[in-house]
Amino acid sequence: MTTIDLSSNHFEGAIPKTPKDLRSLWLLNLSHNNLKGDIPRELGKLNMLEALDLSWNQLTGKIPQELTRINFLEFLNLSQNHLVGPIPQDSQFNTFENDSYGGNLDLCGLPLSKQCRMSDSSHVPQPLESKEDEGESYFFSGFTWESVVIGYSFGLVVGTVMWSLMFKYRKPKWFVEFFEGIFPKKMRRPKKRA
Repeated sequence: MTTIDLSSNHFEGAIPKTPKDLRSLWLLNLSHNNLKGDIPRELGKLNMLEALDLSWNQLTGKIPQELTRINFLEFLNLSQNHLVGPIPQDSQFNTFENDSYGGNLDLCGLPLSKQCRMSDSSHVPQPLESKEDEGESYFFSGFTWESVVIGYSFGLVVGTVMWSLMFKYRKPKWFVEFFEGIFPKKMRRPKKRA
């Protein structure tokens, strides 16, 4: 096998340790899944790997120093995870841009502008969402701006139709009584003539 692309499959769990028979692999794409845990150090044994994409998962921990052993690595994307600590500095890792690490707020070191401090190297990642929060986040994951626009559009159309029907039929009695109950009529005093 030379290519493994398992992106966007809703896979969960940890990335398995790489078997020895995948040493000829040159592309590994596990992006857009729900993978958790650390990046396996064994990925550094894939000497022929040219492209590694682990973006848009929930990976935690540090970037393993062993990944710097991959001499042919031309493309790396570890963005949108929960990785922490310093970015390894060696060989191919010095050629990757900010985009390779974006969305990992606790990463530091070049090429990012956030400098590492002594406390950053021992930083422990925050715990991920609890099981109770997962159901709620699953519900809100489909609540995008498109659904808001659809809701407002529907409400605008229904409101406009109801408004026009009320004025076409000269203020329905229930509508007038409802608002008279909220806003009672004020008694007017007769004007005095001077």
